[in-house]
Amino acid sequence: QVQLSESGGGLVQAGGSLRLSCKVSGILQSIVTMGWYRQAPGAQRELVAQIDTGNRKRYADSVKGRFIISRDHTKNTVTLQMNSLKSEDTAVYYCNLFRGTSIWGQGTQVTVSS
Repeated sequence: QVQLSESGGGLVQAGGSLRLSCKVSGILQSIVTMGWYRQAPGAQRELVAQIDTGNRKRYADSVKGRFIISRDHTKNTVTLQMNSLKSEDTAVYYCNLFRGTSIWGQGTQVTVSS
């Protein structure tokens, strides 16, 4: 059974950094497309960053140059390094695995205070 478990969320001041981790169990994360999404109150869930099986990365325009998605093969995790955080980055962040169908983590809250 494939499961995702996020960690690393929290409260940070604007301009600060956070690192989110998504621990993947039940499958090697290196063979599937992984992504981070976020959902702010009253808003739709949106793609933040994605890394495919060829390690090609794509980012939402709003986070380009500030966020970095990467794989850690030794820990079977996918991380999202978030720098220069803004208040508009406040949301629940979800890890996503896509292999024909989507699997989601439980989400982790990120709150950026201005």
